[in-house]
Amino acid sequence: MSDTLIFHNHTEVPYYSFASLDRFPGLRHAVLTRHGGVSPAPWHSLNLGWTVGDDPARVEANYQRWTAALGLQRDHLTTTWQVHGNRILTVDAESRGGSMGKADGLITCIPGIPLVQRYADCTPILAYDPDQHACGIAHAGWQGTVARTAASLIQAMQTAFGSDPAHMVAAVGPAIGPCCYEVGPEVVAAIQASQNDPASLLIPTRPDHARLDLWQANARQLQEAGVGEVVVAGLCTACHNDIFFSHRGDQGRSGRFAAFIMLAGDK
Repeated sequence: MSDTLIFHNHTEVPYYSFASLDRFPGLRHAVLTRHGGVSPAPWHSLNLGWTVGDDPARVEANYQRWTAALGLQRDHLTTTWQVHGNRILTVDAESRGGSMGKADGLITCIPGIPLVQRYADCTPILAYDPDQHACGIAHAGWQGTVARTAASLIQAMQTAFGSDPAHMVAAVGPAIGPCCYEVGPEVVAAIQASQNDPASLLIPTRPDHARLDLWQANARQLQEAGVGEVVVAGLCTACHNDIFFSHRGDQGRSGRFAAFIMLAGDK
């Protein structure tokens, strides 16, 4: 396991946090696992995905379980309909709760609003600005990486809150690693066209195929955006599909785990 991640063996719902973000008392966050819920196989057990075939009543029960376990208000959770793009939405007190619509990231400067995204191999990206006391979260698979969603998250915080990236902290969460993520010619070409130094992100395997390093691609985007501190979990969801849901590791029949970030009060 990565030394940047701290495992919290909560009796009801286990989760991980980033040491780099834990040091800020006015911030709360977590990367949940697949454990602690009520869903049966193949979504066992804390499935938080509404569109993967699980019974909606069980999905809601899972939301109730994890929010109660972490002391959050269920009706304050704010999320998006994730579409593998780079749109980032700003959440205020009036818009909190439920889905904000089609987007792959959320930002806020309002305390008490848990910003939530769901994953099953795609990359969680969490960001915090201690100067402006603002936070954000994003979701980036290969399409989001090509669309530079991580950079869009930082730019959105600059525009909305006047954030200085040099003073920000960002974290790249558990996602499918370069050990397991072989991609074909379409993805290889898209990465080559959209990323700086794409050769360092692609490990050739067979003709027109390569293993893609989503971790470093997104970390690099954050660094290129000027973020002063970037940490990478380095934890592969496909290798650890006993801990996390993994679309590839579970052969396409899988649930979704979640990450959240929230301003808990004054910085």
